[in-house]
Parts: sequence; structure tokens; C-alpha cells
Amino acid sequence: MRHRECATGLYHVAVLASIDLDRLIADTEQEMLGVIERAEDERTRELYTMVRYHMGLDSDAPRGKRMRPLIGLLAYQSIAGDHAKALPGAAAVEMGHNFSLVHDDIEDNGTERRHRPALWTVWGTAQAINTGDALFTLSRMALYRLQEEGFDDARVLRLMRLYDETCLALCEGQFMDIWTSEHDEWESVDYYFDLIGRKTASLIAGSAEAGAVLATEDESVIGAYRRFGWALGLAFQLNDDLLGIWGDAATTGKETSDIATRKKTLPLIYALAQATGEDRARLQALLAQSEDELTAAEITEVLAILERVGAQEYTRAQAREHRDQALAELDSVGTVDRESMERLAEVVRGVIRA
Repeated sequence: MRHRECATGLYHVAVLASIDLDRLIADTEQEMLGVIERAEDERTRELYTMVRYHMGLDSDAPRGKRMRPLIGLLAYQSIAGDHAKALPGAAAVEMGHNFSLVHDDIEDNGTERRHRPALWTVWGTAQAINTGDALFTLSRMALYRLQEEGFDDARVLRLMRLYDETCLALCEGQFMDIWTSEHDEWESVDYYFDLIGRKTASLIAGSAEAGAVLATEDESVIGAYRRFGWALGLAFQLNDDLLGIWGDAATTGKETSDIATRKKTLPLIYALAQATGEDRARLQALLAQSEDELTAAEITEVLAILERVGAQEYTRAQAREHRDQALAELDSVGTVDRESMERLAEVVRGVIRA
């Protein structure tokens, strides 16, 4: 399952509050550039050119939505006020997310990332693997700057432990994903939720928890922000699953349906579990491992089966449920900065609005 960055229109809500998300993004990118600039030298400059290329930090290149660092900064700001002290943590989260994308593109043979050639297709597999490793290391180096911002050693150590546990969960999720793909296994719904919990929700939950850890020692508040991020991460992935089949290509940036590539997302997994008789046999035959993409006629067949078993409605209901759980967790905590809290709520509502 190729990890893509979902085009859900998260930031069209910017006019609803006075917090300048563009400033938070710009500040995070400046923090990341600082980490890179402190590391590079004349002989290794091309390595950091690769890092900037993948991160979209070279000129006006395409870049991701920076959702994960924004979640962390808004969580911190909602409790402690100004976001500036938390920027090293935001930079670490975004660089960590991107190291996983470099490796993911290689593992899934993905040739495009953010509407331009994937790193490995430009510099080769070996250099891309090394660049991903460098990004992981840079992400940890970013965390050291928290000490310069005045955070005590115990808090920085706690954050580093959280970060390492989160990265390990991400790798576990990727293992589960690759394993099922290589063995042509169609996992259960429960297995899929475990997989996306590790691969997607863990980093979003870790981002929110990190912001709270830096802002407060109240464990009940920290726990609420982690649960908020976990539920948001699941809703985010489930909405991505919906867009991958029923989304408009102009919005998602995907030219090929997840059905065509037999991508193992919740609607198809649910349909295989629920279909019976001829529908089940035909669906199994169509989704059997093959090098060829499904034809337009075959995609239409699959869509009809999904309709008959209610796969779209089930997936949307699950996304709504986790969205509502995320909102409930936000409602359970008091904050200093209500604008930041409201912006977090708008991000949640922006993931799935139906």
C-alpha cells in the first residue's frame, strides 16, 4: 500500500480563524532548513540537495501539506501559547514523516511524489535509501534543539522516546503492509485497522502528544491529545481510502483508481468479508494477484459489488465515528488558546465532512 498524502482540502478552513497556518508552516520549514544547513559541508552538499528536493524545500517546488507538524504546533499552542519553542519538535516530526516516504516510494516502486519524479528515480535507489536514512538522523538531531529552547533533559528524553516508539510503529505497519502484498493475502478488517493504526495514526497521534508533552505535565491532558491524534489519524486514512476509489482525480491527484491497482484498503477488505456467492467468487478472481491493472469494465464490476455490500457506506461511517471521537477528545480538555483548539477541530472536520 503506497503511502500517499491525502488531498482532503484541510486548509481551506484558514479563513475561519485568525491563526496564520502559512506562518506555522513557514516557521517549521525554516527550522528544518536550519537543521540541514548545520549538517552539510562542501563534500556532502549533493546529499542535502537530495534532502531538500524530497522535502520540497528547493525553491517553489511542490511540498506536502505539513499536517503532522501543524497538529503538534497547534496542540502546543492551545495549551502554552506561542508556538515558537515547539518548532524543533515540529521539524523532527515532518522530517521523520518524509524519511518514511523516501523508503516507501522505493519499496512500492512509486515513481512520483507530490507531482514530480520520486527521489529514487532521479538519483538512484542506493542514494535514495541513504537520503532516507539521513532524514531520519536529521529528525533526531532536530529534537536536540529543544534543549536550546529551554526544555529540561527529562522532557526532551521523554519526547525522544516517544519519537522512537512512533517510528518503530510506523516500520511495523509498513512490514505488515508489505507482507500481505508479497503473500497476496487479503487481511481482515481488524488486521487492517491495526495496520493503519501503526502506519498512519501513530505519527499523527505522536505529533499531538508531543505538542502536549512540551506544553504541560498534566497526564490527563497529554492522554487526551494522544487519543485525539489517534482517532484523527484513522479518520484521515479512511477518508483517503474513500478518495482512492470514489474521489475526483482532479482533487486527489491520482490518475488510477485503487481498484485498478488492487490496493488493499478498507472498502475492498470489507467487501471481501461481506460478499457471498457469485459476488464473492468474482471479487476474489478480480483481485487475485496480477501484474496488470484492472480494465475499466472490471472496475465497474467491482464498484457494483461494493455498492451491493455497502462498502462505501461502511467506510464512511467508520471515518465519521473516528472523526467524532477526535472531536470529543478535544472537547474534554481545557485550553489557554481557544483559537488553536478551534483550528484543531476544523482540521478534524476538514478530514471528512459528510
